Amino acid sequence: MRTVNVPLGPRSYSIRIGPGLCSRVGQECARLGLGRRCAVISDSNVAPRYAGVVEGSLRAAGFEPCVMTIPAGEPSKRLRHVEACYDRLAAHRLERKSFVAALGGGVVGDLAGFVAATYLRGVALVQVPTTLLAQVDSSVGGKVGVNLAAGKNLVGAFYQPGVVLCDLDTLGTLPDREYRAGLAEVIKYGIIYDAALFRRLERDLDRLLDRDPDTLAQVIARCCQIKAEVVGQDETEGGLRAILNFGHTIGHGLEAISRYGKYLHGEAIAMGQVAAARLSARLTGLPVREVERIRALFERAGLPTAVRLDRRQRERLLGAMRLDKKVSAGELKFVLAERVGRVRWGQAVPQLELERVLAGGSPAEGD
Repeated sequence: MRTVNVPLGPRSYSIRIGPGLCSRVGQECARLGLGRRCAVISDSNVAPRYAGVVEGSLRAAGFEPCVMTIPAGEPSKRLRHVEACYDRLAAHRLERKSFVAALGGGVVGDLAGFVAATYLRGVALVQVPTTLLAQVDSSVGGKVGVNLAAGKNLVGAFYQPGVVLCDLDTLGTLPDREYRAGLAEVIKYGIIYDAALFRRLERDLDRLLDRDPDTLAQVIARCCQIKAEVVGQDETEGGLRAILNFGHTIGHGLEAISRYGKYLHGEAIAMGQVAAARLSARLTGLPVREVERIRALFERAGLPTAVRLDRRQRERLLGAMRLDKKVSAGELKFVLAERVGRVRWGQAVPQLELERVLAGGSPAEGD
């Protein structure tokens, strides 16, 4: 088992990565000295496979869990499901020393984390991510929240977990589309922070697609190390942490205008990252050959790299992007790349340049 530490002073915690961790949830929670009453929040895909194992582990360790299940999918990340969870927590009589375990992918982790952050003004949170995307990204760093019709993650909080348990065995039952979507966040870490990781992904992508356990464990651990280093320096996104949003402004907009039903998050941000790379070629000097490397790696991973939008759809996308949390004084701010492994945050992008890229112009057009 690998362990990565997230250094946040009194809010520091460990990320544990290895097989069989669902059956160790009770032991790990016992180490934290948490109250006996607890809740496991999962979804309709994950709960039938793993909720029984987690519940049994908690009971064997002396806890009194209740299990609640939300419908699978991004449309469930809404306030009405948060309220339903509050009602179940109240019925189970959770107390201030109780905790919530989030068992599932990014939707479950975000929603359950928001529930934990706000119920009784905050109870402990344990993240048990079961998707690749959640293991490398959304379960780490303390961003929790839900969507509004107007946009993604517009209601939320920064709320750190007590521990993150990444059970590699859960990736074996992940549908291929979900697994590939998780690779979008893995590739992002290479683009924004670690050129050596990007080269390794180019070299070892076939092993990752085959879900080779050793390769997976090493790559997940490196992604978690990068996020821990970034979050440890900037917990609440005052500066450096913004680099983690590479490709997300456009990606979140695509999710919003498609009503969170057409694209998985990883698919949307894959297209967003390729678009951000093309913007980078125009505005921050990213070599066109590196734009092509980025596009080619997403394509090899089986992820979409472009979306065809008519004028009306582009206008809707621009409108959704203007509601993004990264808008400042009415101006969209982007993360743009100088080269693979190095990016700048807080970059203003002229609307004309954005429209050109969204319309499908080549990276070097107009240069």
